[in-house]
Amino acid sequence: MVERGGSQFIPRPDGYEIVGPAPWARLTAAQRGFSLADVRGALEDLAAPKPVPDIPTARPSAVLVAMFEIDGVARLVLTKRPDTMPSHRGEIVFPGGKHDPALDASLADTALREAHEEIGLRSEHVEIVAQLDGVGTAASQFVITPFVGLLDAPRQLVAHPREVVAVFDVTISELLSDEVFRRERWTRGEFRIDVDFYELAGETVWGATARILTNLLTVLTTNR
Repeated sequence: MVERGGSQFIPRPDGYEIVGPAPWARLTAAQRGFSLADVRGALEDLAAPKPVPDIPTARPSAVLVAMFEIDGVARLVLTKRPDTMPSHRGEIVFPGGKHDPALDASLADTALREAHEEIGLRSEHVEIVAQLDGVGTAASQFVITPFVGLLDAPRQLVAHPREVVAVFDVTISELLSDEVFRRERWTRGEFRIDVDFYELAGETVWGATARILTNLLTVLTTNR
């Protein structure tokens, strides 16, 4: 029996409920399997991304949703932040970080640069194939632009000793599993928000990373 979920701190309010189903609940197990060619095909006609949220005080940033293939199965790269970081302590995230106009000609360059710094992934091994909808983080004041990058082959990825405590990968089919995805509706006073979770083996993905994942997986499965 796989022990799902991690020890990440989640500020869950007393008022919450489980809602569903997942956007891809109608799919069979076979339809939840993806090769890298399937991913590329699903993203070819992707509509223009929605603009990043208008948060005047937020800083622009970018992340790389890196994917590669082993034995015809698409796998997605995730990292874990140290508990010593000033924000998003211990969370599961995509490699990425703040846009630096002195170093980056574009936000895509930011995603590639940060992926190289954080996990040793060189940009010449990555093909950017799509830009996803932007998301904002109220607590840490970032607006995040996600880019999907396909690797030319499986690569040895090495965690930066200060910025990343683990780098790992997960198949698209696992992320789409019924036992992995969960959506909660949080109530705080008059406000209600839906919060997505991905309960992996020993780790929980939530927050901005989960929102990006749900957007990506919804795009991938819409025409399955």
